[in-house]
Amino acid sequence: MAEREARDRTLGSRQLAALLPDPAGARPAYRNLARAISALVLDGRIALHVRLPAERELATALDTSRATITAVYDLLREGGYARSRQGAGTWTALPEGRAPRGVTRHVRPHDSAIDLARAAPALPEHVVADALAEVTPRLAEHTRTPGYHPYGLPELRAAVAERFTRRGLATVPDQILVTSGAQHALTLVLGLLCGPGDRVLVENPSYPNALEAMRRARLRTVSVPVTDGGWDVEILESTLRQTVPRLAYLIPDFHNPTGRLLPAADRARVVRAAHRSGTWLVVDETLAELALDVPAPAPLASYGGPGAGGEVVTVGSMSKTHWGGLRIGWLRAPSRLVTELAAQRVANDMGGSVLDQLLALVLLDRSGELLADRLHRLREQRAALAAALAEHLPRWTWEQPSGGLSFWVDLGEPVASALADRALGHGVRIEGGACFSPDPGLFEQRLRIPYTAPPDTLREAVHRMATTLSDGLPPSPADRRPHWIA
Repeated sequence: MAEREARDRTLGSRQLAALLPDPAGARPAYRNLARAISALVLDGRIALHVRLPAERELATALDTSRATITAVYDLLREGGYARSRQGAGTWTALPEGRAPRGVTRHVRPHDSAIDLARAAPALPEHVVADALAEVTPRLAEHTRTPGYHPYGLPELRAAVAERFTRRGLATVPDQILVTSGAQHALTLVLGLLCGPGDRVLVENPSYPNALEAMRRARLRTVSVPVTDGGWDVEILESTLRQTVPRLAYLIPDFHNPTGRLLPAADRARVVRAAHRSGTWLVVDETLAELALDVPAPAPLASYGGPGAGGEVVTVGSMSKTHWGGLRIGWLRAPSRLVTELAAQRVANDMGGSVLDQLLALVLLDRSGELLADRLHRLREQRAALAAALAEHLPRWTWEQPSGGLSFWVDLGEPVASALADRALGHGVRIEGGACFSPDPGLFEQRLRIPYTAPPDTLREAVHRMATTLSDGLPPSPADRRPHWIA
């Protein structure tokens, strides 16, 4: 598999040189460069199984000698960060012994630890009570019908379509399919558009449950990095061009887990690049409305222009903006595709709950008021988490996101999994960064820490993690206790 992917993807010498330090900056230069490349691989900024530039090309790009680059590649091979074969070149790898960590997780009902593994806010009780009171007479009307709506309740489809139109993407109800959450929508799309062995482009890091759905569908993921600085659109474009994936799954709005926002100037480039390669673009918008410091972005599909947006599927949900327990999501796609997806959906569950959809309709009608309150709370909680981290764990670093639900924290050393294992004993449930990578062994120096809990709870959670670190961290066991991530 590594060799096959290496033939498909090559990292340009200029692209790699732009990521590396000046060879004259530290001596010996070859060791400094080898350390930098291995760190980029571990942080996901250089994908696995990508062919590195030829030695002469990289030497020219870095304005150094070929002997230096030869020594760099030798060190990478010795450390397990590169593999070479006569006539095939050298491609990135990971040292042996780094095993993947599963993301099919469950939580024991009696577990009362502070939960930082699921970035999902709660819904005030009075909001649910008021919505149920309004829904009751409407539900009585529906009980006189069979109650099956494979496409979703017509009035809910119309409401979702109208929301897209308000945000700048003209939409009619025939382009909407109501689903049991965004994950359900993604699973339906993967099942219809992809087959075992197909390539799917994903960001690295990305949402663990989406990655797990792709693994279960036996798809081959091809990753592009999302760093603290965001996306490198040139790398994304070249990856689409070189690998021609069947589908690309992107989270451009307050990306999970990094919190980055794809700039407006780059959005049209992404849509056009996917169109040129014949790749279906699946856009996860579950966090798009959680804009804390900037205006909420327009849908990515609205940047396509004439003819370029016809192969875009936009996935949304009420889980992050309202409540995950509602299990209401949707997708927007060409009407012909919606029809095919609805037919596939019938084979699975015949349609969603009428009661949940009626509740969703009421809550969407009140979104202006509810969302304003939610954003205010999130800003307070984000500030509380930042202050607690600065006080108790000052060596950790992060970029404050302009929206979304979490920090993507750099611990400064690869201890995330060990910390997550030991922190549970101190009453904090959290997952290491490795769970967010399509490739095993990456992001061991990262934690996603959501700010969805009340300020006092967040401060206590950070204090407990600091205590965990002060007690020392043993090696992470091979068989970790399974958890959920959301």
